[in-house]
Amino acid sequence: MPARPHVSASMYKRMPSRDGANSVDLEDDSEFLQDDMVQEYSDPPSRHSLPHVLVASIVSFLFGYHLGVVNEPLETIAHDLGFNGNSLAEGLVVSTCLGGAFIGSLFSGWIADEFGRRRTFQLCALPMVIGAVCSATTSNLSGMLVGRFIVGIGLGIGPPVASLYITEVSPPSVRGTYGSFIQISTCLGLLGALLIGIPVKSIPGWWRVCFWLSTIPATVLALAMIFCVESPHWLYKRGRNTEAEVEFQKLLGPANVRSAMAELLNSDRGDENDSVKISELIYGRHCRVVFIGSTLFALQQLSGINAVFYFSSSVFRSAGVSSNLANAFVGIVNLFGSFIALLLMDKLGRKVLLLWSFFGMAVSTVFQVIAAGLFSSTSGALYLSVGGMLMFVFSFAIGAGPVPGLLLSEIFPSRIRAKAMAFCMSVHWVFNFMVGLLFLRLLELMGAQLLYAMLGTFCLVGVAFVKRNVMETKGKTLQEIEIALLPQE
Repeated sequence: MPARPHVSASMYKRMPSRDGANSVDLEDDSEFLQDDMVQEYSDPPSRHSLPHVLVASIVSFLFGYHLGVVNEPLETIAHDLGFNGNSLAEGLVVSTCLGGAFIGSLFSGWIADEFGRRRTFQLCALPMVIGAVCSATTSNLSGMLVGRFIVGIGLGIGPPVASLYITEVSPPSVRGTYGSFIQISTCLGLLGALLIGIPVKSIPGWWRVCFWLSTIPATVLALAMIFCVESPHWLYKRGRNTEAEVEFQKLLGPANVRSAMAELLNSDRGDENDSVKISELIYGRHCRVVFIGSTLFALQQLSGINAVFYFSSSVFRSAGVSSNLANAFVGIVNLFGSFIALLLMDKLGRKVLLLWSFFGMAVSTVFQVIAAGLFSSTSGALYLSVGGMLMFVFSFAIGAGPVPGLLLSEIFPSRIRAKAMAFCMSVHWVFNFMVGLLFLRLLELMGAQLLYAMLGTFCLVGVAFVKRNVMETKGKTLQEIEIALLPQE
């Protein structure tokens, strides 16, 4: 553990807690810090926080891997476990994980606030290991469903905390870039599941290996978190100011400790340890930012991205492309778009990427509508369909995919950040489940043209909503964003 600077040690000698008796001293220290804040501040080196961000991104890799691990082996799993030809059972193997994720997301905020970000990562790794082992060793459908549900609980807890943690440990100048690691890791997880699943039809029982392999990154996550920093924002909320200062030094370097602590003191508005009630999120003073967050996640899912992923194989097959190659195309385009988002997030900003992303998805649905109106056997229809599909995935990957999770963890005030993220992620899982459940049924009832037109309409609603309600957070500290969105009463 690095030695703490002498001036900082004296600075906090009167701050053992943030309760009543020390409130005057806190205000004095806050004024003292703010006087010197501009003089001491320098752009924090990003290399200090990078290792911690990479470890946190393992959660997103697991998220992508477990969403994709059953896609290729599903037919073999159904044959080996005795439910071959049962479409309901096959659907449950996929969707049970989403149900578990919804349950986990409901508790993620409370766990993150109660036990800290670092321990929450370790706790979310536990059900991922247990569930994967259960799925890998089962001999019947029930065991598979139980394993998938347990894994889902871990997936519901982990991703919201990953967004929180990366936002809270990253310097403002690279917070968007580091936030893009979440989407990139998810893409790598999906691609990893695809590649590992390729031998499943030629090697008996290979699907069990696919589940066993997922325990390795989950174990690495739990162990690596021992060596990572705790979020200074969480430590400060718990009144552990000296520890927060030490962690800031590891993340930002000694020169920026005082300015970082000054920002925290400046953002302190009342007792941060008060419990946050659901009513406060829905219709209290925080309802506006929670409404923005929930709507962004709802529009992300209503764009139909997961349905497009599901439907992509049949679109490519109609063009004479195998399902494995189709999934590879979609995965590579998704990954490429995520890298573009990483490069542009802190240059163009979150709002610009969101606007162009929703607009690009809307344009791509126009191609799909035109293609659906042509005879499916014509080459023009096939080119439009495949091109529209890839354009949709790319447009999603540069904005609507990575931005909401990052943006929400930035715009929520520190006091409600964990619980508000959990609330919005539960909205995400509900809409994710609904779209996956209803897409094929709506396709049968409405036809491809009308369905894609509806998805395009939701994308245009997303453009209007972002333009009207989303503020740009590029380069701003979390405290500056909090003050801008939630002025003092």
